[in-house]
Amino acid sequence: MKLLSQLYRQPLGLLTDLYQLTMAYGYWKLGLARREAVFHLIFRRHPFGGGFTLACGLEVAAEFLEALRFDETDIEYLSGLAGSDGRPLFEQAFLDELLRLRFSCDIDAMPEGTVAFPQEPLVRVQGPLIQGQIIETPLLNLINFQSLVATKAARVCLAARGDPVLEFGLRRAQGIDGGVLATRAAYAGGCDATSNVLAGRLLGIPVRGTHAHSWVMCFEEEIEAFRAYARALPGNCIFLVDTYETIEGVRRAAEVGRWLRERGHELVGIRLDSGDLAALSVEARRILDDAGFPGAVIVASSDLDEHAIESLKAQGARISVWGVGTKLATAYDEPALGGVYKLGSIRGEDGRWRHRLKRSDHPLKVSNPGRLQVRRRERRGVYIEDVIYDVDQGLEPGSGPAGAAGSSRRGDVPADARGSDLLVPVFRGGRRVLPPASLEEIRRRVRSELDRLDDGVKRLTQPAVYEVGIEKRLSELKARFLREAGSS
Repeated sequence: MKLLSQLYRQPLGLLTDLYQLTMAYGYWKLGLARREAVFHLIFRRHPFGGGFTLACGLEVAAEFLEALRFDETDIEYLSGLAGSDGRPLFEQAFLDELLRLRFSCDIDAMPEGTVAFPQEPLVRVQGPLIQGQIIETPLLNLINFQSLVATKAARVCLAARGDPVLEFGLRRAQGIDGGVLATRAAYAGGCDATSNVLAGRLLGIPVRGTHAHSWVMCFEEEIEAFRAYARALPGNCIFLVDTYETIEGVRRAAEVGRWLRERGHELVGIRLDSGDLAALSVEARRILDDAGFPGAVIVASSDLDEHAIESLKAQGARISVWGVGTKLATAYDEPALGGVYKLGSIRGEDGRWRHRLKRSDHPLKVSNPGRLQVRRRERRGVYIEDVIYDVDQGLEPGSGPAGAAGSSRRGDVPADARGSDLLVPVFRGGRRVLPPASLEEIRRRVRSELDRLDDGVKRLTQPAVYEVGIEKRLSELKARFLREAGSS
């Protein structure tokens, strides 16, 4: 289902940074606008101290690219921008070029829900230099945030060990679009439902929710509030029991549960939102069971994340559903993935590719040259290593990773290992060639990917390091570039 077109006017050509347009103008002015170039969208380290990242946001990014346009109102706005000298920033002929612009790049990318690792390209863009430059910011915007939240959601769901996880983060999300995209990414990453009704309508995500403390406080007595809610919505009763005294609230919920049962309905459960959740859940479970409600769920909320859930599990909490809000929708402990977008190659006037490499004193910030692809190998259903290679040089048969992309190992591939390339064609010549994936398909891919990942890599703290490196010939090329640069 289209999302951007339902939230915003079209087109969204101005969803970019000004310097993308000033560079685009410079390329046009110098006759370089149509020079073919290759860019890669990568990230440099996993968020949350984890051992994996989930690629997410591709479908929304593809929708953006399909509709990429500058309309007359965009051009009118840009024509009014002035440089530091007070003169128009852009020539009218360049703005006319923008008005005629239609997306024509090739895009290869990891399908949404794919497990990814630092330095691996999530997206490869090949096409006219001017277009590759203009789409940098929107691609980073749409993929960085959703990959971050999907990864957080996967970690929360791993901590929950199969218990349902509900996403409750809209009220503290970063705006309307941040809330909707966070819900989308959280559901892709494994959450079972959301409180976000707009996202439910736009994306077909199941919605869940009952009542807040304000409902209870509207009535003179807590039991009166529970009874009133039961009369209004007898088929949807999960009572929030901690407005006053939690254990008494559980007993009152059980009393109203008996009232519901007499009328042909069943108490769905209770929600705990404060206090010692482990101890309270154990006592609540005892009260509900003794009252004849062993099937009533205990929902917990209250600033939960993967670490809090893991701790509560270790304490023997009897919680069966987890409501996770702020720390999921805002990726509270690490608010940005830190993805970057780097030029890898540009065609010379002779038609040959010219590799490009960004140098840095920080090894992680040194880019990889070429037109990059990632070969993933698995053995007996478990992923064992990734190799980044240049498609023009190819991948030497049977060789393992050899160099600085998180690994310095040099070795042979096990004879029974199978390999496949992760970047798949999404656009060719600006036309979509990869059929859209539904959110349910993406969720299934996430589950399949995590099942193939070694348990040590999925640990929430001090995870094992997954083997990633760059192919031998690419490693040698990169080393030569750095030597030549150092001697110049």
